[in-house]
Amino acid sequence: MPFRMKIKKLLIANRGEIALRIIGTCRRMGIATVAVYSEADRDSLHVREADEAIAIGGLTPRDSYLQIPKIMKAAGESGADAVHPGYGFLAENAEFARAVIDSGLIWVGPTPRAITLLGDKTAARELAEQANVPFAPGSTGAVATLAEAEAIAARIGFPVLLKAAAGGGGKGMREVYKAEDLPAAFDGARGEAATAFNDERVFIEKFIVDPKHIELQVLADEHGNVLYFPERECSIQRRHQKVIEESPSKAITPAIRAAMGQAAARLVAAAEYTNAGTVEFLLDAGGEFYFMEVNTRLQVEHPVTEMVSGVDLVEQQLNIAAGLELTIKQDELKVNGHAIECRVCVEDVYNDFFPDAGTVQFLDLPQADYIRHESALYAGYVSSMHYDPMVAKLVVWGQDRDQAIARTIDALDRYHLCGLNTTVPFCRAALETDAFKDGSYSTFFVQKYWKPEPPQPVEQLVAAAGVYARAELGNGRKPQFNGRSAWSARGRLA
Repeated sequence: MPFRMKIKKLLIANRGEIALRIIGTCRRMGIATVAVYSEADRDSLHVREADEAIAIGGLTPRDSYLQIPKIMKAAGESGADAVHPGYGFLAENAEFARAVIDSGLIWVGPTPRAITLLGDKTAARELAEQANVPFAPGSTGAVATLAEAEAIAARIGFPVLLKAAAGGGGKGMREVYKAEDLPAAFDGARGEAATAFNDERVFIEKFIVDPKHIELQVLADEHGNVLYFPERECSIQRRHQKVIEESPSKAITPAIRAAMGQAAARLVAAAEYTNAGTVEFLLDAGGEFYFMEVNTRLQVEHPVTEMVSGVDLVEQQLNIAAGLELTIKQDELKVNGHAIECRVCVEDVYNDFFPDAGTVQFLDLPQADYIRHESALYAGYVSSMHYDPMVAKLVVWGQDRDQAIARTIDALDRYHLCGLNTTVPFCRAALETDAFKDGSYSTFFVQKYWKPEPPQPVEQLVAAAGVYARAELGNGRKPQFNGRSAWSARGRLA
């Protein structure tokens, strides 16, 4: 592929912390940025920080960030020569990628063909089989009937897992432990898949008991070069969605890392993949790993990889999109220290992580040269039920895992946020458990260890109130409280 002109102006088809993250790299690279925003995001930080901002109307994602015609119109009006989709919304939408390319703009992502091929989990499993990448026993393609599902389940044995062919995020997923439960689970998975992805196809595979969720960041250019980075562990999840990630994983040996990385590289090469992506695996207690899926975009947890590798993945994405060849060599990707990421989601961890809404009344974030904030938060920020509950990420680096854990706990103690319920108290409690410290935790961490205790210690509330009141009084304002403090709330993990 011939070298393209350097990207001069980038439209970011996203919002919040990922838009701000991309803006930061573009500013360093001398690339002008264009933000788009819905009516709900008129006062958002990404609107203020971008060089230009274009309103695309609408209050909900369906009426704004998911509207391809609106995004393309904004790109044309702004004179942008490239589009970065961030993650979520249209990031893995082949139709959007094709629209960008057909309009003559540079698409910062994989080709529409690769998105389509790897975005369909059954097609990805078929490709994995061709590339000799191990995956859990089960159906290679979608199962069309209950009778077919029952036959496969009888062959591979229970428990089994039903998964949507066209999507992820836990939608259309059902764990089945007994044959008599399979009919209801099959109907439920198909119905949820149809609602979430407009595609009712599901496939079935052996359910791996107490697995670890391990993923590898990959980069591939248009010159045939493929790189895999040190792994990330993302096993602490609720509703099959990640909350805490770390790199590297305590469970991965150099031999497993090499085997997993080579498998990921084979799969990416077989798909003729370009740009950034993530190959996800499950790791069982015996050290065997099984392919799950490929996310054809930048991942939420990419900062932990950047912290231990020293590589700016967004910069690499932009260079690859411009047709440049990767200059990093595989043997240069060494693990430097340890990084932990805590997702700050607006949720009530004492009510089954139920999404919350409200206004940030006070915000004081911990600062250190080993702390990185990916955040859209500010005092006065309004969290809406219309959007994803994740509003920020706290990323902490240490020279080794023990130091990274200690530093992250300290940072969470200094994460002062009033006005919203968030996942901060859960993360704080999780990092203190023996299961996390010894690395033995699995994807069932929440079910096994989270024993929420809603009452908040008075001394912690007083401390939070004191910090807030001093700041408010210093600004000549009377402190206002709504009785909630995500920072001060504490839970207990058994």
